[in-house]
Order: sequence, then C-alpha cells, then structure tokens
Amino acid sequence: MTATDLSLPTPAVAAPGNRNAPRRSVQSRGWRLVGYAALVLAAAGLLLPFYWMVVASLKTNSDVFTIPITWLPDRVVWRNYLDIWQRSDMTTWLGNTLLLSVVVSLLQVVTGSFAAYGFARVRFPGRNALFLAYVGTIAVPWQSYMIPQFILMSKLQLSNTLWSIVALQAFGAFGVFLMKQFYETIPEELSESARVDGLSEFGIYRRIMLPLSRPALASLALLTFVTTWNDYLGPLIYLRSPELRTIQLGLNTFISQYNAEYALIMTGSVLSVLPVAVIFLLGQRYFIEGIATTGLKG
Repeated sequence: MTATDLSLPTPAVAAPGNRNAPRRSVQSRGWRLVGYAALVLAAAGLLLPFYWMVVASLKTNSDVFTIPITWLPDRVVWRNYLDIWQRSDMTTWLGNTLLLSVVVSLLQVVTGSFAAYGFARVRFPGRNALFLAYVGTIAVPWQSYMIPQFILMSKLQLSNTLWSIVALQAFGAFGVFLMKQFYETIPEELSESARVDGLSEFGIYRRIMLPLSRPALASLALLTFVTTWNDYLGPLIYLRSPELRTIQLGLNTFISQYNAEYALIMTGSVLSVLPVAVIFLLGQRYFIEGIATTGLKG
C-alpha cells in the first residue's frame, strides 16, 4: 500500500456560485408564502358571500340587514329550515331538479363520449369539417334559436313536460369536444392492438376507452349537473305547471310571495346551493384530474 493510498480524502471545496443558494432559497420561500397568502385572500373573498348567505339563513328576519353587519347571529334560528318546507313546495322543486340533473347528466355522458369516440378514432370522409361545424354551434347564442325550439317542442307535444328539458339538453357540443380532446391523449396503439385481436369499435369504446376516461367523464358529468341544476330560463319557458317547477323557478315564485321574508329567502338559497356543493366536493378529485389532462398529448 502506497502513501497515496493512505492519504486522507481532500474535502470538497464549495463552488463560489453556491454561496448564494441559501439566500435564493429564503427568497423563494418568501415569494411562495406571499403567493399562498394571496390565494387565501382570494378564496376568502369568493367564499364570503356564501358565508353571509348561510349566516343570514340562521338569523331572524329583522336581523338580516342590520347596520353594521353582524357576521355571527345573536341567536341561531334553526326553525327557518323547517318553515321553508312548510311554506313552500320545496320537496317537489328539489325532486324535479334532481331528476332533470341526473337524467341529463347521464345522457350527456353517454352521447358525448360516444360521439367523441367517433370523431377521435373513426376515420371517415369529412370528419374534421363535421366536427368543426358541430363544435361551432357553441358560439351560436341560444336566444337566436330559442323560438324555433319552442315551436318544435310544442308540435311534438313535449311542452309543459320534463321531457322537453331532457330532449333539449341530452346532447351537447361541449361534451363532445371535451371527450374528444381526452380520447386523443390515449395512445392509438391500444386501439390498434384491440382491432388486431378482433375487437369491434364498440368493444374498444366500451372496454378500453371508457375505463381509461373516468376523469373526463366525471368532469363532464359534474359540469352538466351544475349547469342543469342552475338552469332558469329553460324551465321558465317550457314548464308552466306548478308541479313541474324546478328549484330555480320555485325560489322565484317564493320570493314574489314572501319578498319581505329575507331569512327564509336565504334559507331557500342555501338549500339550492347545498346539493351542488356536496356533488362538487365528492367529485373534485376526478374533476381536477379530468380538466388537467384534457388536451394533453402523450
């Protein structure tokens, strides 16, 4: 063993550029904290109206618009949530809205995903032109074809029925666009291998594409559910019978009858927002994943 072998290892000398690394780390952490603080303030600003709505629903009618504003009720009035059910037909309103939202969401998921598979994977003449024309209908204002739609529903004897809303909203160009963008992120080799094995196009769609597109399907279902739940103008045009009113029509009728019952109005608003909030909280993971991955090639 030589003297070179017995020599101690030379300590590593820090590069001159690394002296500023701790300072950069502190600055990066500081900017990150500033960003988090800004996001917290923005979230608080967005949630403040909802918080005030919930608090107002637990106040007495005379305490809703007090000056200065009381952010906590002096006395919690839980009876408002009982009175709203007794003074209105809330069960019918929520039932109709839930039925329409669930049926329309399921139909849009089925029709949107199936049509999107055809545009994304099936080769046929004029495919791109047809897709652009179909997606271009999103830019057409609904007010421009609202009257022809109403005449069509009347001739089909679907006016003043829940089927009119279902028929008009069961298909959507946005859902086709969303699902097509997601299908294009799935490798084409999976479909080619399935075709070689003798699987039909419908089998590829059902056994390969649908299981892999759960995040996009959840995003489409959630967006459709929220849109249908909050729809006001469509039910206002087609649903005239009291037993067919949705939650939005019902609340408008309730406000016209009890325009001075501010606490009850806030209570009804909370009940109309609560199902949507619960659905979003349950599906937010799939929703965020679907939106984040839609349109990414790879």
